[in-house]
Amino acid sequence: MNEPESDVVASARSEAGGAARPFSWRFTAPLLIGSALNPINSSLIATALVPIAAGLHVRVGQTTALVTALYLASAIAQPTAGKAAQVFGPRRVFLTGSVLVAAGGTVGGLAQDLITLLISRVLIGLGTSCAYPTAMLLIRRRAHDAGLDEPPGNVLGALQIAGTATASLGLPVGGVLVGALTWRSVFFLNVPVALIALTATLAWIPRDNPVGRDHTFRGIASALDVTGILGFGTTMTALLVFLYDLPVEHWYLLGIAAAAGAALALWELRAAAPFLDVRLLAANRALTRTYLRFGLAMLCVYIVLYGLTQWAEAARGLSESASGLLLLPMTLVSAVVISPVSRRNLIRGPLIAAALMCVAGSAGVLLLTSSTWIGLFVAITVVFGISMGAASAGNQTALYDQAPAQQLGSASGLLRTFVYMGSIASSAITGIVFHTHVTDHGLHQIAWIMVGISAALIIMTIADRSLSLRPRR
Repeated sequence: MNEPESDVVASARSEAGGAARPFSWRFTAPLLIGSALNPINSSLIATALVPIAAGLHVRVGQTTALVTALYLASAIAQPTAGKAAQVFGPRRVFLTGSVLVAAGGTVGGLAQDLITLLISRVLIGLGTSCAYPTAMLLIRRRAHDAGLDEPPGNVLGALQIAGTATASLGLPVGGVLVGALTWRSVFFLNVPVALIALTATLAWIPRDNPVGRDHTFRGIASALDVTGILGFGTTMTALLVFLYDLPVEHWYLLGIAAAAGAALALWELRAAAPFLDVRLLAANRALTRTYLRFGLAMLCVYIVLYGLTQWAEAARGLSESASGLLLLPMTLVSAVVISPVSRRNLIRGPLIAAALMCVAGSAGVLLLTSSTWIGLFVAITVVFGISMGAASAGNQTALYDQAPAQQLGSASGLLRTFVYMGSIASSAITGIVFHTHVTDHGLHQIAWIMVGISAALIIMTIADRSLSLRPRR
């Protein structure tokens, strides 16, 4: 180890309270705060769409673009931020993300038209996407400097709680903010939180090593693989917009996605530092299965978050804030499950349990009708809370083991992209089934789709022998 690296390691240990406590609350707090902003913002806007439409004098249907804007920005930016963190350093990218979030919150809170709000949501999506992949890199670097084979399970568990389980908190929090203040508060909320994360990172997270790369434009572009990022962005944008527009079928978008994806694969096979390592995904099938498995699990979870709440509002007459509050037990249960699973670094058992809970919860949805006791609705969300917690913890631990250490940032970001693909696919499913009317029959159609997805998830998980092995770095 050279001298500069020794100084950085010593600084890291001293700032964390010594080698005995490399993962103190000072180190983890800003990472958890930053990682929670993306999932919370994904649902925070839901209760503000109608007030925004009234305040800006636009149709309610137009405001749904604010949801799409953050999803698209996040799906593309998550692996991009991970790649940038591998090139420039995770702390630098985390700080940049915090600045973007604060700027996006300010722009949105002061916006006078829908275009400005869209710009705000894109900024928030880009900024919040920097947190999770950089946090994974920072945690890995901390564990390495402390001489650990892997970080403590409770650290990864806390990160997963912040990065996934908090998604359903946005609905009740947004309802309270809009009711007590105005719709602008759901944007302004990002400003103080981002500044807290920024200040804490500057004070408590050790600085990155010098970049040590070619600082010319060509050198930076090659290290980041800008062409690969643009190809990935084009592919994802065309695919996700196609899914969002369903049941209206814009087949040309699917064609663009297929063509861009093929061109991306050809480029990445020749790239010196590929953004999306196609060879790795083909060779490391265990990692590829982890992406697919987590995407399918989160597809079912997001159908519950959005499809079931939409049905509850239409069929039971609940308000958006009331239906959001019904999801709080789901959040709490998932957090409770994540903690012990992550602490023990378990993979196979929790993933099988997550798949089984998906089947059980999906079967429970078949029992729901407009006259069903509301307690059954809550019980079903609790079952999916168990599934979400077990799937989140197990798949994150699997990713940490399966992804190459030097590509952990982009690999972590890509895992989040599959989460957003699951979310957008859930919107497509509910949009197709509930296209004209929200009915009990439509809900049961969605339930059968969920049963099929869950069955595939069980087969995929049980048949994956790689989950029985725990490779060590």
